[in-house]
Amino acid sequence: MKALATTLLLSFFSGSLFADNIRIAVASNFTAAAKALAVSFTERTGHQVQVSSGSTGKLYIQIRQGAPFDLLLAADIERPQRLHTEGYATNRPFIYATGQLVLWSRDLSNIVDGIDILKSDSIKRLAIANAKTAPYGKAAQQVLDNLMATRRTWKLIRGDNIAQTYQFAASGNVDAAFVARAQTVLDKRGYSWAVPQVLYNPIHQGAIILKHAANKPAANAFYRFLQSDEAKSVIQHYGYITK
Repeated sequence: MKALATTLLLSFFSGSLFADNIRIAVASNFTAAAKALAVSFTERTGHQVQVSSGSTGKLYIQIRQGAPFDLLLAADIERPQRLHTEGYATNRPFIYATGQLVLWSRDLSNIVDGIDILKSDSIKRLAIANAKTAPYGKAAQQVLDNLMATRRTWKLIRGDNIAQTYQFAASGNVDAAFVARAQTVLDKRGYSWAVPQVLYNPIHQGAIILKHAANKPAANAFYRFLQSDEAKSVIQHYGYITK
């Protein structure tokens, strides 16, 4: 009995002794899911996770300028691949989630007829994320470009990232916004139209460990955790597709 107690005590202290902190740069659309994953990861490993969110384009720039992140969970696969090519990461990225684009409105119930409402006078102000820095904004722009025949009666408002874009619509400052499905899954308000995949390129979201953290056990543990069935279940719960 005494030996068992000693073993348990040593296990507790060894877990605390080797617990580490990691900083993860996360695309705005994935913030809620990342925080949920961080809680599960900390419960299982003792490692603490700090989540910093922003548009993928701005996070990419910050990393190239020396921001002390250990991992990047982007909203595209291109920028993680670019970081690998440019020497900021030693491993190749993998796709941890595929996002889905929706047109969402807090008040307009006929938003479910997506193409029709874009042709109508119902929408006066429409928001999308900045296509230059936010992959979901790029996808939204592709949708609009593919619907060139649509009669444009609305003013286009651009958010800095997908989180801000969603807030424009949630606050009523715009009539509708192109946002990530993940942002609407847990929000029972409003109405949405799932944008057909044929109107935009797949939003493959890539994860990568940055070079300085390549030999950091906690960073590698989180990278492996992202690929686990448990993590995939959480990611799917937040409205993403996983392989």
